[in-house]
Amino acid sequence: MRKTLALLGGAAIMLAACSGSKKTSAVADNSLSAKEQKDGWQLLFDGQSTKGWHTYGKTEVGAAWKIQDGAIYLDATHKDGWQVSGGGDIVSDESFENFHLSLDWKISPNGNSGIIIDVQDDKPKYEFVWYTGPEIQVLDNDGHPDGKITKHRAANLYDLIASTVEPVKPVGQWNHAEIIQHNNHLEIKLNGVTTVSTSMWDDNWKNLIANSKFKDMPDFGKFHSGHIALQDHGNEVWYKNIKIRKL
Repeated sequence: MRKTLALLGGAAIMLAACSGSKKTSAVADNSLSAKEQKDGWQLLFDGQSTKGWHTYGKTEVGAAWKIQDGAIYLDATHKDGWQVSGGGDIVSDESFENFHLSLDWKISPNGNSGIIIDVQDDKPKYEFVWYTGPEIQVLDNDGHPDGKITKHRAANLYDLIASTVEPVKPVGQWNHAEIIQHNNHLEIKLNGVTTVSTSMWDDNWKNLIANSKFKDMPDFGKFHSGHIALQDHGNEVWYKNIKIRKL
């Protein structure tokens, strides 16, 4: 009996050691694995600062965008119209053309935000980032009024294409999003499930825009490259593990 207990104890220690080694080998938030580095991924957020980003139309990030528990967090305590005082949409310093963007997002109850691509960083010409760039919706589907509007729900291509599946997690939980723009094709994934797959800049794309709220914005959705933007829609939102690979 003692021998059996000793063997069981030894096995338990070995299992614990193996379990511990697995945990320590996991890639930490806001970092790249050796394979990701080899494959050409780059971090757009270091987990400690807003380096590499600026508020649209400015040179630095507004004070309402803070670092909280390894995430970029929008503190929506002080409102300024439909946005936040000291907030505003933030855009990447770098512009991208063909890319695979990967990031995690978490929205507050009744919250609204978005990930916007192909943004032209020209505020004197374009008042808002969404005058030029298509948006991947970030939303509390059950709590925000936009959740009742077709094509405005989480992981939709905002006001252009509604997803036929909704793999979004409950509000307050982290969602993993991927946005792949390659040549004339756009794919959106949420939590490993493709929610949107469409061609861009062809007749079908023009038709989508013509039947959307963006129809009177002459340069919306026309650009093949641009900056990545994270939207201030007046609500608390968190982003982390923001990384991109040029294709």
